[in-house]
Amino acid sequence: MSVSGLALHDAVAAASTGDVWLFRGRSLADRAIQTLTNSPVNHVGMVVAIDDLPPLLWHAELGRSLPDVWTGEHQRGVQLHRLGEAVTTWNERYDQRAWVRQLEGTIERDHEDRLMEIIQRLDGRAFPTGLGLVRGWVTGRFRRSTSLQEVYCAELVATTYQHMGLLPSTRPASWYDPGRFWSGDRLDLVAPFALGGEIAVT
Repeated sequence: MSVSGLALHDAVAAASTGDVWLFRGRSLADRAIQTLTNSPVNHVGMVVAIDDLPPLLWHAELGRSLPDVWTGEHQRGVQLHRLGEAVTTWNERYDQRAWVRQLEGTIERDHEDRLMEIIQRLDGRAFPTGLGLVRGWVTGRFRRSTSLQEVYCAELVATTYQHMGLLPSTRPASWYDPGRFWSGDRLDLVAPFALGGEIAVT
């Protein structure tokens, strides 16, 4: 699909399970993440769009601005939010630009079952401290897994993709940072799955 940009309403309407949403901000913390990981983005989340549910964003963050759809609580760390509300919050409150990369390939019931397993297991897990975030990222560089007691955004998406069978398990989930999901960093998914190019969301 070749699209230069989409309005948020249209992007949400077109959302499918497995689509990746990427965010870039300008705060000191955002710039630090971008610099540390040599990445154009500082946050990544994944769409969950199952049956008649509205499209949701599965991600890990420090804030607790929105109620978690799974628990009904305002919580930090791993969260499941309504996609439109989450993107609006990240744009208006956190001053973040957004892009979406659509997943190519058919998600079957088995993929959805595995997705629900990982949501049940990880929802509410804490987001790492600054030191813990750096430690986890460095651990991933040496291809060692972390305990997943604390989970950062890219690690969550990678863990979910791996559990669903979309991403090979040759590298630990902690190896991934937000920039690995940007098209400039080639991300080889399990065939026949692939991610399309970035579409700016306005």
